[in-house]
Amino acid sequence: MAVKKVKKVDSIDFRKRAEETIRRKAPGITETPDMLPPDEVRRALHELQVHQIELEMQNEELRRTREEMEASRTRYLELYDLAPVGYCTVNEKGLILESNLIAATMLATTRGALVKQLFTRFILKEDQDIYYLQYKRLADTGMPQTCELRMLRKDGAPFWGRIQANAAEGAGGAFVSRVVMSDITEHKQMEEALKSSEARYRRLFETAQDGILILEAGTGQVVDANPFLIEMLGYSREDLLGKKLWEI
Repeated sequence: MAVKKVKKVDSIDFRKRAEETIRRKAPGITETPDMLPPDEVRRALHELQVHQIELEMQNEELRRTREEMEASRTRYLELYDLAPVGYCTVNEKGLILESNLIAATMLATTRGALVKQLFTRFILKEDQDIYYLQYKRLADTGMPQTCELRMLRKDGAPFWGRIQANAAEGAGGAFVSRVVMSDITEHKQMEEALKSSEARYRRLFETAQDGILILEAGTGQVVDANPFLIEMLGYSREDLLGKKLWEI
């Protein structure tokens, strides 16, 4: 914001301005200031002095406001760049307008190289429909949207990402999407490992040649039984579920 500074006014300027003020107030007076009543001259000078002080105070307030805005902008940029997640601003055409350092690092490129790139350039082709659907819901409802999909680094290496998008207003009131990106590859790997472990356990449970009964810790009730035990006891699974061990 450009701030126009007020020029310092000396006593001679005060006198000239006082004369001009008096003439404006009383255009019919043709006398020189020395011929005017002293009270009117003093009053005019006082008004000019007060006006000068007001301008100086306004100038100082504008200067402080500008410094506060610059400090706030600096803090915002520091938080934006050093946040533990990636941030991107995407316009209505799907082009990246800006990004932080984490987003660039996550995508194995630079911030400058991201600008004006299609955001979908960094999404696996098979998962782009997920992003388009999210973007449409965001544009239609204005409500924040979240999805998980496979993304691509600049070198083509894939990773799992969580996308959180919020609607915002850009330059000139244009619609933009504020995108928060997180790398959830490790979480997905753990999730897949857990599913794989559960599948192996279920296969062992179902095919074991020993009777296996699973009881609820708090109540001692049967929550599951494998096929071998069911066949051995001659019950159905439904007959066993909910019973206590001594009731079997």
